[in-house]
Amino acid sequence: MPKYKKNHLKQAIIRAMTTIGAISFMIFLVVFLANGNQKSQNDNLDNHKRLSEQVKEYQPLVEETLKQYDKGEYTGVVLALMMQESGGRGNDPMQSSESFCGEVGCINDPTVSIEEGVKYFSQVLDKSNGDVKLALQSYNFGAGFINYVQEHGGNYTENLAIEFSQEKYAELKETGIYSCIREEAKQYDACYGDILYVQAVLDYYPDAVTYAGDEVQVALVN
Repeated sequence: MPKYKKNHLKQAIIRAMTTIGAISFMIFLVVFLANGNQKSQNDNLDNHKRLSEQVKEYQPLVEETLKQYDKGEYTGVVLALMMQESGGRGNDPMQSSESFCGEVGCINDPTVSIEEGVKYFSQVLDKSNGDVKLALQSYNFGAGFINYVQEHGGNYTENLAIEFSQEKYAELKETGIYSCIREEAKQYDACYGDILYVQAVLDYYPDAVTYAGDEVQVALVN
């Protein structure tokens, strides 16, 4: 074979090998980045708490009920709320009895519990002008907390939750009904409700959104 042909063939082989190497590297890079992104998402989820299987079973009913109030996109929030309230256990998974009839234990049907819980959540969310954190804390404290916040700047803060709890506990302490459910509340003498309720619910939110689906995410809770 003439020398110039050998050189031409050699150069062609080198170019082909270079191209194959570049393509292989690009494929490796894409796969590596994709796996890294998935790992990052999984690590982020692992840092949060998981929904129970009992709560997951209620997802269709929760979403269907929320859609009656044009709030289907809050499914993840309500699933996280239910997880904090009961873990999906019992006949009143939304712990709706007090808002429904004014006393604990009057609901013995999970469907009624969800219907009433979603109804109340929808009401406090509307009254909170879409402030998810304020609505969540009001689900725990009662709608009176919304008025308190609106009189003190208008936006939810944990400090306002502590102050409201302190005032209500001072009013009701002698009844013996309330006691601190968290060690953190004792230092503030803020034992009315749960002053850390919002964060407790939101700890479950990433898993709730993953389970409920992207179409029911609410960016406001981030």
